[in-house]
Amino acid sequence: MIKARIVVTLKNGVLDPQGKAIEGALGTLGFDGVGGVRQGKVFDIELDRTDPAAAEAELKAMCEKLLANTVIENYAVEIR
Repeated sequence: MIKARIVVTLKNGVLDPQGKAIEGALGTLGFDGVGGVRQGKVFDIELDRTDPAAAEAELKAMCEKLLANTVIENYAVEIR
């Protein structure tokens, strides 16, 4: 069994309205000096595999086909 974490974030230069809303809300809650908030997605996935290299290739294919919009998002795969 291979466990992995995939983190998907917006590319630099892509507007992030959710991040801006979170940034504003944090200021409203009294957290001063917070800036540049960006939001993203995290996927924890378990694969019934034994070969880490093959698992990583499969996870990247999942990102390319479904988990990330590669036009506006970056992704990182971490085998745990």
